[in-house]
Amino acid sequence: MFMRFFTELREAKVPVTLKEYLILMEAMDKQVIDRTVDDFYYLSRSALVKDEKNLDKFDKVFSHVFQGLEKLGDDVAVDIPAEWLKRLSDKFLTEEEKAQIEAMGGFEALMEALAQRARDAKEGKGEGEGERGGRPDGSNPFGANGYHPEGIRVGQEKGRHGRAIKVWDKREYKNLDDSVELGTRNIKVALRRLRKWVRDGSVEELDMDKTIKGTAEKGYLDINMRPERRNKISVLLFLDVGGSMDSHIKICEELFSAARSEFKNMEFFYFHNCLYEGVWKDNRRRHTEKMNTYDILHKYPHDYKVIFVGDATMSPYEITYPGGSVEHWNEEAGAVWMDRVSQIYDSVVWLNPTAERHWDYTPSIGLVKQLVGDRMFPLTIDGLEKAMKELSR
Repeated sequence: MFMRFFTELREAKVPVTLKEYLILMEAMDKQVIDRTVDDFYYLSRSALVKDEKNLDKFDKVFSHVFQGLEKLGDDVAVDIPAEWLKRLSDKFLTEEEKAQIEAMGGFEALMEALAQRARDAKEGKGEGEGERGGRPDGSNPFGANGYHPEGIRVGQEKGRHGRAIKVWDKREYKNLDDSVELGTRNIKVALRRLRKWVRDGSVEELDMDKTIKGTAEKGYLDINMRPERRNKISVLLFLDVGGSMDSHIKICEELFSAARSEFKNMEFFYFHNCLYEGVWKDNRRRHTEKMNTYDILHKYPHDYKVIFVGDATMSPYEITYPGGSVEHWNEEAGAVWMDRVSQIYDSVVWLNPTAERHWDYTPSIGLVKQLVGDRMFPLTIDGLEKAMKELSR
């Protein structure tokens, strides 16, 4: 059963190693938990899942292996261990309820009956419509509609009485999956991969190790302090606004909010379509309070990480020709300015909110991607993680 759990996690693309599996087995052998599904769920999740984005995949596999919601068949007695149910019954059921279970032939008989009921339902046999998932009077031990002391849910959305032994379809971590829509929390998780921890500034944090060592050596309390660890990464964020980017406002707002929270040393500027000789900080004054791009590139040193955010959707002339901008006369082509950024800064990426499957149909996206050295990534969790990995090199 446990080996099947391990192999199905691997098949679901959860990166579980044999070492982690053996650690879990060792914990089970040493009985660090009670033999309950609840305890095993949290133990196995702690031992096997290293990344938040895999929690939802883990829940689905756990539900499949240990409850059999999708493949409830002959092996149900193995999938839901009888000894675990027995332990739960000792803890939660009254003596009268236990007697009712024994009258049916015990846990093994109950699980075999559940398996037979599932087979009959699959073949179209069985009792009336009201009895397949639990009789209306609640006497049927199967289904969410009954009130049997050992009712087992077989897939209804929720039970009426809350007495089913365990339900695994809750799945509270859907929004952490790297295949789902972005949200501010998801973005923060991805951005945290871009870190460079240093200790500088004022001495304001207790150094526990040095305090313990100093106290032991001197024979009296020797308190040692140290600077707090801080993320020393510095970021220049350039955000495309207006035009086709209007349809991506929400996701860009979430990215901006998350970035300001994660990067304490970050400067941001706005541009339209492509980088030219001027950028701005306030969109309400974009035509009157522009800042010289030359000044920006000379003010911030080469160790800054540069992130462009835009759909790169425009006329190719806006990138390749002087005067190509749709808003003003630009004396130098956008490609010239993008090249200057690449020459000054070693770490440059472009985040594109347009779905990657559409990129090949827009020539300007290909041009911009080439200008940033193929370091264009989709604005998804997976894309963000790849971009942060690229910037960390």
